[in-house]
Amino acid sequence: MRSLLFVPGDSERKLAKAADSGADALILDLEDSVSQSRKVEARQIVASFLTKAQRGAGTPWLIVRINALDTGLSDDDLAAVVSASPDIILLPKAGSGAEIQDLSARIAVLEVEAGLEEGKILIHALMTETAGGMLSAGSFAAKSERLSALAWGAEDLAADIGASSNKDANGVYTDVFRMARSLTILAAAHSRVDAIDTVFTDFKDLEGLEAECRAAVRDGFNGKMAIHPDQVAVINKTFTPQAEDVERAVRILALFAAAGPDAGVLSLDGKMIDRPHLRQAQRIARRAGLEPKEMPKID
Repeated sequence: MRSLLFVPGDSERKLAKAADSGADALILDLEDSVSQSRKVEARQIVASFLTKAQRGAGTPWLIVRINALDTGLSDDDLAAVVSASPDIILLPKAGSGAEIQDLSARIAVLEVEAGLEEGKILIHALMTETAGGMLSAGSFAAKSERLSALAWGAEDLAADIGASSNKDANGVYTDVFRMARSLTILAAAHSRVDAIDTVFTDFKDLEGLEAECRAAVRDGFNGKMAIHPDQVAVINKTFTPQAEDVERAVRILALFAAAGPDAGVLSLDGKMIDRPHLRQAQRIARRAGLEPKEMPKID
């Protein structure tokens, strides 16, 4: 999934508009964009949207960002939305892999109560919004089969560590935030899940957004979060692989499929290819939309 668009969960109008944004995923937000006084109403609106939304090929993934586990709000969030079967729950301020296990267990209970297939609902985690999450980056691997992506955020981290800004005078992320970005890529690779880049907050600067997207693709991110519908087209275009890269990836996947599960080193156009080439081909194929939603992880 290339583009993940945040939508305030308490706005029926914005939710309806976002459905036609072209985003690969909609993040229906119950956290930062919803005031404390509107949390209950937002849960009802999001649950209704999930229930009525069309599902299937060509429709966006539906992700619900709940409130952090230590807020006392997350259980009510989950109780309201799990029965409506979101594709993914996004956990903000994720502090460690143990929190992923905790969340997975909570979801499992609600899936059973709702008559849903166990494990149907996946998990994304924002893992750099606290110092603890950053320092525990390596703990997210192998904690839950539900985990399918790790993302990073700069705004909450600045508040947590007491930074007055996350960028310097030239608009470049300062060292701590560059570290957060790098840890997300590394932790996602270690966990064999997607890495999702943070939002670009100046939604009117589409050239700046495109430059940041190109850097994200270069460094290994699979997609990027958006805060405005106008950002979606730029993100989708930049994260869509070039035709020649897709063609090569398809050929690599076909070679390994024909060779069987024990294949090691193969040859393509007179050059050696091995398992790292396969993993890269899988990434490109998924970014090109060639794999179904039922296969969220990189083998």
